[in-house]
Amino acid sequence: MANVDSIAVAPADPDPARPAPASRPGGRPAAMSRVRALVAVAPAVLTDGAVLAFALFTVIYHLAFLGDLRPSVTFKIWLVACVVLAAVVLLRARRRFVDVAARTERAVPVDPAPAEPDGPRPAVDRRLLIGVLVAATVAAVSAAVTAGERITVWWWIPAVTGLLAAIGGMVLVRKVWLRGPVSSTVAPAPTAAQSAYALIVSVLVGISSFFMARNTPDDVYYVGKSVWIADRDLIPINDFLFSENVLPAMGSQPPIPSIEAFDGAFANVVGIHASSALWYVLLPIMAVIAALALWRLTHRWAPRRPVLAFAVALAYLYLVAGGDAALGTFHLLRLHEGKGMFVSAVIPLMWLYLTEWFDTRSRRSLLLIVALSITAIGLTNTAAIILPMLVAAAGFAMLLVGRGKDAVIAAVAALAYPIGSLVVSRLLLGGMTAAGADDAFFDAAYTYRRTLLFGVVGVISGLALWCGPLLARRRTPALLTAGATLALSVMFVPGVLEVMSALSGISVVLWRVPWLLALPTLIGLLSTVRVPTPKPSRYRAAAGGIAVLLVASFALFATPMWSAKSWVEVHERPTWKLPQQRQAISFWIKDLDRPQGMLLAPKTIMRTLPVVTSEVRVVLPRDFYLVEYDLTSQFAKDRLLLADFADGTTSPSPAELTPALDRLNVGTICVYNGNHYARDTAPQLGYQEFATRKAPGAMTCFGRVG
Repeated sequence: MANVDSIAVAPADPDPARPAPASRPGGRPAAMSRVRALVAVAPAVLTDGAVLAFALFTVIYHLAFLGDLRPSVTFKIWLVACVVLAAVVLLRARRRFVDVAARTERAVPVDPAPAEPDGPRPAVDRRLLIGVLVAATVAAVSAAVTAGERITVWWWIPAVTGLLAAIGGMVLVRKVWLRGPVSSTVAPAPTAAQSAYALIVSVLVGISSFFMARNTPDDVYYVGKSVWIADRDLIPINDFLFSENVLPAMGSQPPIPSIEAFDGAFANVVGIHASSALWYVLLPIMAVIAALALWRLTHRWAPRRPVLAFAVALAYLYLVAGGDAALGTFHLLRLHEGKGMFVSAVIPLMWLYLTEWFDTRSRRSLLLIVALSITAIGLTNTAAIILPMLVAAAGFAMLLVGRGKDAVIAAVAALAYPIGSLVVSRLLLGGMTAAGADDAFFDAAYTYRRTLLFGVVGVISGLALWCGPLLARRRTPALLTAGATLALSVMFVPGVLEVMSALSGISVVLWRVPWLLALPTLIGLLSTVRVPTPKPSRYRAAAGGIAVLLVASFALFATPMWSAKSWVEVHERPTWKLPQQRQAISFWIKDLDRPQGMLLAPKTIMRTLPVVTSEVRVVLPRDFYLVEYDLTSQFAKDRLLLADFADGTTSPSPAELTPALDRLNVGTICVYNGNHYARDTAPQLGYQEFATRKAPGAMTCFGRVG
């Protein structure tokens, strides 16, 4: 049972107790040691710097509403503030580096302490441990099968066993904590080689973002808003899709997130198209930061072999996509939407900063928690929903070991700004309407299916979820993992999500509750399990075998990020994240000498045009958003009638079309040449052909006469 005990306490690999001096006689020069030190801290500097910088922009962006500043002015103020802040940080860092170097030179060189195999292991209740492992396995298998078959009546099996596994895991890690600290519980600082590996891999991730394109319907809002801001140098407080900042804004989209304003202001200042700024400049940077965030948490939580765990976690994100809600579709393909960056970078960094805070109680980690919370709400309003769940899970776990005061401080630091900004915006702009929030709800079984998936990959996700507390580095990482596992297990009990939906009115986004987990990191930790082998020297080979099996399972039983089944197009050169033919048609329409008034075109083209330009007002940017304006209203009925006519799915009479065209002031109708009814009917409606486009994407445009 020794190997079972080692799983429960997740001992760390041995590391020297004392670092070697910066320079030794006959060794490498001090300059090389400094370079290695800089490489070692580079991932932390880049991620922490990005968090502080974007938090600063978000605060300035929010304050700019008081002075009615244009986004370009806000961006320039932010640039100056960043330069000043960077200078102060560099001066302080240089001073600390000189002090440390001086102390190191005065230190007496010593040999590294001999490595200890595992350190003392607290005694573990083996029966409880075996019960947790059995319950976790049953929960993982039954959840994956039930979610896949949609036999929701049997969801009680994974719900109950998963909850039992979560409770048992919490009891185990709490006992380990209360028995006192043991050696090697805090992760050693990453070596230069480890950080160099993480940096190289992250840069490759950033480069790959140039060539994969996943067009999503939400881009018409997120990217379209950036384009609108760049073109007008204004922040739209009201609707910008159906009107020129005139109609009421969608109730679910207050102007709190700053990511679209950042992209639009950056494009306006630099003088490039907002979509190019987003997909050619900002997206690769965000991809690098997200990969480094994953590395930092994995390194901190892995009890051993963090490089291997990081590789498996990254392979999971690349190989497990396909579904619309799979984490792989958010990591690289939808980072530019804000919510993608939230789940891929903010979530792992928040767990990292909370781990550092509970380990060190340093002002630096508390400052980073505050900055990250501001960054989170600057990326997406979802932060105001998921962050409280995450912080509550962490706080409850720490409360069980007597760290209630630290938990309260962390909660205030993590939630004050997101919740406060949401409350202030609602007080100023009116109460939030839930018109578009209740049109969809996913119960526990379907929530599991959408995010954690089903089949073999679903089983692996379940094992990572319910065995996570036994896999993570002991004490703080294990306890925080147990808190997250318990929180999600409670929400997986049938009826809990239904109650949350009824109380909150945010049904449509409750399927995102699994985001509070750092699931990719937990997936990676599966490769750190100690496998019984005749010789300890074979542990590493056994771990490599587990990693190979995990990656092979992802490759065989999941849909990779670059597959057409993931709605992804892979290009040989950097491209916008749009179907290329739709993009070409949209630019062709933009450059036409069109009559005044709205444009009516096929739905896919009308959904693409706001991403290309804000100069062309379209009849229906996206039919989903009509929920916000009452689907039974004339406003919505006219748009749906005309859009179906342009698509060729219906054939309304001229008597039905004419009033709708007049009410919406449609000046141009563009339809594919295959839509013969629309082409024949347009002249009867008072429109005259004025432009044609050859195949592929052959299209004819008609302009209103007079």
